[in-house]
Amino acid sequence: MSDFPMNTSPAGREIPDLNTGVPTAARVYDVMLNGKDNFEVDREVAAGSLAIMPELREIAIYNREILHRAVRHIATEGGVTQFLDLGSGLPTVRNTHEVAQEVAPDARVVYVDIDPIVLAHGRAILADNPGTTVVTADIRDPRTLLEHPEVTGLIDFEQPVCVMLCGILHHLLDEEDPNGIVAMLRDNVPSGSYFFITNFTRLSDEPSSLDLEEQLLEQLGTGRVRTPAELVRQFDGLELLCPGIVPLPLWRPDEPVLDATTVAVRFMTGGVARKP
Repeated sequence: MSDFPMNTSPAGREIPDLNTGVPTAARVYDVMLNGKDNFEVDREVAAGSLAIMPELREIAIYNREILHRAVRHIATEGGVTQFLDLGSGLPTVRNTHEVAQEVAPDARVVYVDIDPIVLAHGRAILADNPGTTVVTADIRDPRTLLEHPEVTGLIDFEQPVCVMLCGILHHLLDEEDPNGIVAMLRDNVPSGSYFFITNFTRLSDEPSSLDLEEQLLEQLGTGRVRTPAELVRQFDGLELLCPGIVPLPLWRPDEPVLDATTVAVRFMTGGVARKP
């Protein structure tokens, strides 16, 4: 029996009771990826964001593609097979566990998101995968998250782990101390662990990046577009892997990037770092 009262999502899945009149970052991202687990209020936020920056759908795809490349690298070259995917959003094509377990069949993945629809959807698709689970938790409370029994049931924090913060820290306001959250996570994983982080990035030559921040803060309540210098500080105490913090398509691309000057390429940056 479910722990939550259930309704039905637009895609026909049972979901916990939730306020469908309030948009969430996970469901707005689902809209950008042409998903079906979203509501009218999420589509309104997405439409407003796309009116300001039409490239956002392309940017969302770039964010998924770097996730695939980073997870594959960390599992193969880094030898790490534990993944803590924070702010994971709704499962979509080629999820973290699919990429990791393709190269390391014993890889274990814990998806974490605050949106209860992620829990319901994740339970449905992960029921037959004992190396993967989904947890509803708030990354703004990293101590509780790290001690969650379903997290510790799969992740052995005595061994290196990859902490994934893919497109989530820009949904934390400055007063919520995203750098402090990363620091606490860093201090509670062993040497040899990896951090994979991507973020909205302020473009000095593109006013739409600040316009988008204003729109997201007004409609979604989150969405800080940070400067490159601010993003560097998120990796304090970690050793960045080459090529450093770069626009997403430029991080170890599978194919040459023919034009790196577009807003779609430059608006999100990311990197992978190792705890020494």
